[in-house]
Amino acid sequence: MDETELDPSVLGTREYWKEAYAKEIRNFDEFGDTGDVWFGEDSALRVIRWICDCGVDRNSPIIDLGCGNGYTLSELAKEGFTNLLGVDYCEAAITLARKVAKQNYPFINYKLFDITTDDVIALGQYAIVHDKGTYDAIGLNPIDPKACREKYIEQIHRLLLDEGIFIITSCNWTEEELVKHFSEKMKLKCVLPTPQFRFGGKVGSVVSSVVFCKK
Repeated sequence: MDETELDPSVLGTREYWKEAYAKEIRNFDEFGDTGDVWFGEDSALRVIRWICDCGVDRNSPIIDLGCGNGYTLSELAKEGFTNLLGVDYCEAAITLARKVAKQNYPFINYKLFDITTDDVIALGQYAIVHDKGTYDAIGLNPIDPKACREKYIEQIHRLLLDEGIFIITSCNWTEEELVKHFSEKMKLKCVLPTPQFRFGGKVGSVVSSVVFCKK
């Protein structure tokens, strides 16, 4: 496990997300605004396209960790996926996601769940486990982020079916750091190409999207 941790941030606290999603619920109720897409729609759609093309059956169980407003699951439902669960530790996020999905995708399930403390046995196992931003938020937690990250990795391993796939998108950890963090429990399957920039003679990415399989 990498000894270097991220600087603590309010983005790693439950209180921040509680307030943020309470505001988004009000905006949805008043204006029909479904809220922000974390890292932008392009980043989310890149992962969704990969899932659609990876050969997984449309009825396979898929879980979205830190589902927020449920954007990823709604887009997967639009593509014909039927066995979808979103979990988040923020109750207001679950409330918003249910409101957004109610009209077009009422079959999407949402559940209040904290991946760092709750027992994943209650959730079952999944062909695809998806995370866009949750591991980042855990790393920004002001209280013992390393222990929280280690617990998260253990929980992911338990959530995956034997042939399961874990897809993670991060803006705080590089591809190399993600591979190092998860290498004990998982093996690298592929890296999804993301837009790159060049600075000081080095090439980097704004976000990293990495796909793992269970060891």
